[in-house]
Amino acid sequence: VKEVVAVDEASAAEQAAKAGAVKADVEADLAEAMPALASALTALDTLTAKDIGEIKAMGNPPMPVRLVLHSVCIMKGVKAARIKDESGKMVEDFWGPSKIMVSDKDFLKSLQTFDKDSIPASVIKKIGEAFLEHEDFQPDRVAKVSKAAWGICMWVRAMHTYDTVARVVGPKKEALGIAEAELAVVMATLNAKRAELQKVVDALAGLEATLEGLNDEKADLAFQVDLCEKKLIRAEALIESLGGEKGRWGANAVILTGDYINLTGDVIVASGLIAYLGAFTPEFREKEARSWAVTSKEKHIPGSEEFSLAVCLGEPVKIRNWTICGLPNDAFSIENGIVVDKSRRWPLCIDPQGQANKWIKKMEASNKIMVKKFTDGDYMRRLEGAISFGSPFLIENVLEETDPAIEPVLLKQTYTKGSTQMIKIGDSILEWSKNFKLYLTTKMRNPHYLPEVAVKVTLLNFMITQ
Repeated sequence: VKEVVAVDEASAAEQAAKAGAVKADVEADLAEAMPALASALTALDTLTAKDIGEIKAMGNPPMPVRLVLHSVCIMKGVKAARIKDESGKMVEDFWGPSKIMVSDKDFLKSLQTFDKDSIPASVIKKIGEAFLEHEDFQPDRVAKVSKAAWGICMWVRAMHTYDTVARVVGPKKEALGIAEAELAVVMATLNAKRAELQKVVDALAGLEATLEGLNDEKADLAFQVDLCEKKLIRAEALIESLGGEKGRWGANAVILTGDYINLTGDVIVASGLIAYLGAFTPEFREKEARSWAVTSKEKHIPGSEEFSLAVCLGEPVKIRNWTICGLPNDAFSIENGIVVDKSRRWPLCIDPQGQANKWIKKMEASNKIMVKKFTDGDYMRRLEGAISFGSPFLIENVLEETDPAIEPVLLKQTYTKGSTQMIKIGDSILEWSKNFKLYLTTKMRNPHYLPEVAVKVTLLNFMITQ
């Protein structure tokens, strides 16, 4: 099919070349006549009613003017008038009809829209024989006596030139029409064969795509088989190596089962420790936690034999990060870190050595923590910005009383507006970011906080941490 289409394309290209040659010949012939015609029409465009009026006003016009208007009468088919000459003999006169013709207000328009493709051959012959070679019909001669007559003279000559060329071009146009019609038939046949060829090419492409897909599927299946064989080998090796782990996993399962059972009592003790024991020393905190665990068991609430806040609520990865940031790696400090992390109230750290202060700053450095004191003039404006943008905020060097202005923040007095949490601080209404964190620290060794303060924060004792 492809070879047949190639032969037809060569034949079509040959016929297209022939048609193009004929068309070029026709356009070359027309190029001879069209400039003269365009020039004549341009000359007509320059004429005005005043110019035509000069011709009408001529009582005894010069011979060039008479000849020009006579030729127009011939072109437009205006008949001559019969008058007597000086000897009394009847002769044809075109001046009278010419004056009537140019008196028509649409005279110039009739020349501009003249049907140049339908001029009778007899008229063209008469113009050529009687006027074109006449010495008084030459453009230069006519221009000397009348501008209007010169423009009309150029128009008559252009009509004669156009008709002469058109009679030569006419047969060529017919030949061009036949050639283009034949070319259209050939192209229609060629396009049909091209469409047929395209179908074959598309079908072949589809088969090749199917083949490629099947080959890819075959390669994928081979890869999966190889992968399964390797997985089986690794699984067998893993089963052999994990044979000794069965006992340990069984023991871990027993331990986890016990931890799950003891979870209720441990969470109760952990909640009490976070809520009430943060401000006390390690000894007192441990004594009270042990006492609560005993009481919990007396109430038949299951719990661990040895309670540990780090075991109950601690996250090893998070604790490791705290120690990297400067939190001392002892049980009491880790408990304090867990209380800071899990408490619902903001922490107020009793921190005379400054360890909690350093730990908080380093831990929240990546979150761009802002550090201020109650005595700073812009601390409230900075706090409002931190609340809105969700940044951590540390207020250090707190004394025994807090600024009443931050009470809504300490109590988290938020409300919902639409789908957004809002808080009102003084006269300011702010959007409450869930990422906002507030820390408070004091350097006082033995502060005496009133109950009104203690119930708003979580007091934490960092004083004896080494």
